[in-house]
Amino acid sequence: MTALNKSIEPGDNPDLTEERASGTFDTNAMAAVIYGSDKFAQRRREISEAISKIPELADSAPLPFLDRFGKVTEGSRKLSVILENIDKLIDPSSYEEGLHLYTEVMGMEGHPLALHEVMFIPALIAQASDEQQVKWLGRARRREIIGCYAQTEMGHGSNLRALETTATYSPETQEFILHSPTITSLKWWPGALGKSANWAVVVANLTIRDKNYGPHPFMVQLRDEDSHEPLPGITVGDIGSKMAFNGGDNGFLGFRNYRIPREYLLNRHAKVEADGRYVKPPHAKINHSAMIRVRSHMATGQGALLAHALVIAVRYSAVRRQGYLEDKSREVKVLDYQTQQHRLFPSIARAYAFIFCGFETIRLYDQLLIDVQNGNTSGMADLHALTSGLKSVVTYQTGEGIEQARMACGGHGYSMVSLMTWNGECNLKYISKCASYISEIYGVAIAGCTYEGENMVMLLQLARYLVKSIEMIQNGKSRELGPMVAYLAEKESEIDLNLRPNEYLKVFEYAARNQTWRATEKYQKLIEKGESKDVAWNNCAVEMTRASRLHTRLYIMSTFINHVGSIVDQKVKGVLIDLLNVHVTYEVMDIGIYVQGLLSSNQMDLIRNQLYVSLETIRPNAVSLVDSFQISDMQLRSVLGRRDGNVYENLFKWAKSSPLNKTDVLPSVTQYLKPMMDKSKL
Repeated sequence: MTALNKSIEPGDNPDLTEERASGTFDTNAMAAVIYGSDKFAQRRREISEAISKIPELADSAPLPFLDRFGKVTEGSRKLSVILENIDKLIDPSSYEEGLHLYTEVMGMEGHPLALHEVMFIPALIAQASDEQQVKWLGRARRREIIGCYAQTEMGHGSNLRALETTATYSPETQEFILHSPTITSLKWWPGALGKSANWAVVVANLTIRDKNYGPHPFMVQLRDEDSHEPLPGITVGDIGSKMAFNGGDNGFLGFRNYRIPREYLLNRHAKVEADGRYVKPPHAKINHSAMIRVRSHMATGQGALLAHALVIAVRYSAVRRQGYLEDKSREVKVLDYQTQQHRLFPSIARAYAFIFCGFETIRLYDQLLIDVQNGNTSGMADLHALTSGLKSVVTYQTGEGIEQARMACGGHGYSMVSLMTWNGECNLKYISKCASYISEIYGVAIAGCTYEGENMVMLLQLARYLVKSIEMIQNGKSRELGPMVAYLAEKESEIDLNLRPNEYLKVFEYAARNQTWRATEKYQKLIEKGESKDVAWNNCAVEMTRASRLHTRLYIMSTFINHVGSIVDQKVKGVLIDLLNVHVTYEVMDIGIYVQGLLSSNQMDLIRNQLYVSLETIRPNAVSLVDSFQISDMQLRSVLGRRDGNVYENLFKWAKSSPLNKTDVLPSVTQYLKPMMDKSKL
């Protein structure tokens, strides 16, 4: 009989095998749900297998022991090997296959093509005209050039209107003159900008005859394509070490009256004629489409990062034994403790919820792109607001979940070995094949709290959209509301807590609706008292961010419910309903302060008890749920989370491989500590 959990192999830790044998669903079938189709889930497995057969794709040195220069060099080396073999590894035209390939091989250190694929090429697709795409898009896709997306400046990030880099049009020469007038106007943070990219999409304020038309995207060559030296008028370099992504070269960029042709303004939407006449875009935020795209994909990306941490924590919790319950003859698995389940299982539910929510958001973005290309920009504001809130909530909750997963691993979770792997041989060449830090996955995840818009700013952008929706209701225009905010106009109904997810959804609707109305009415009253709109907004900002969080969490719950309802495989659907019950009960308990006027203390007790029952229900499937992410040992880079569960022997092997253990007596001891101790004996 074929095992339902496809991760079972001979020689595995018996505790982990026992966990996998208790699963009630086929992990390959669940993987098909997670990755959108059985075909793509299978392709991921095939790509991982193909990668394992190319030894040059392994790290040539232990990454934890490399400095920045070594990490950047190693990333470029592996990237060159990928490109030499790419046609036999993946379909190069598939974004999803490429993402899996790069993640599997490069890990989370970063690499020179990351922003090229994620930001540069999509910016050309969304913002370059057909003629410009003929000129540049093919070269970018063939990697004849390496590009990045340079928007953020040292002094300004989320406030795009305040960007200082200027692009002044000269009708006489038909050129734009790019200039960085201040130290704070330096472009700062773009990935691959420092040393790798030779082209960039640069966002600068367009000025024509002393009139500022706001931020616009320009295609700019930074380096000579033969020598790779920076071009005259360009100041460019690396910004130094970060919390994570230290295999990547995030950079700075300055311009000294640097001239580019008029045709280098990306002009699918906005244009400047030869005589300086400006042709405005059809929508004020049309040039934000590249950022909206990234935010649309962030839910699935952050869900995947959270999944990495949970695979490690849940597997390790199934092999780690500590303390006793009823049976005093053997210590209990820490996964059997209710506190451990409460710490981890809601995060498993969130990881699935984020991934499913991401599917819907990406679908909405793809539709928006088609609509915009056909001249319809009506959905731009809706999706901008939605992705602003999602980006903020998902990144914050992912960071929370990863940190809880680390603490759930106890003391070993603090070791950087918690995100390293070992193939069974005590040889540094093989240890280095998959090495990273626990701080790396956390650092990568929480970077999302600030890139593509600082989280508080994003929440407030969504809040403005919510306030406008309330004002429409107040003005009798409820029928014009979009489907995502229609609930704001609905009247409160009785809650029948019959343990069905849709009833919990009503609770969230109540909380989000009440908070949004409360914040909006406070804002309006402050204006009535004479405060300016900006001052009144600032004095309501905390309440506004709370409304945005509740609205976003409502959307996540709604998409989770809808996605689970669409699943055909009944065994997979059954366990996802169990996971959904964990999600809705945990989330409602988490917002208890916002539903005090709706639910009685007895009803809250009922929900709390149902949460504990849901944790027990999920317990037999916990390992299978994280195994279904099908993250290979190479990609996971974890001793604690290794597939076979043989943690302790490999933990010891790793410790013995530390460079400090090459000698029993360190030179620092001989030079400093030994003389100190000898002197103290006199």
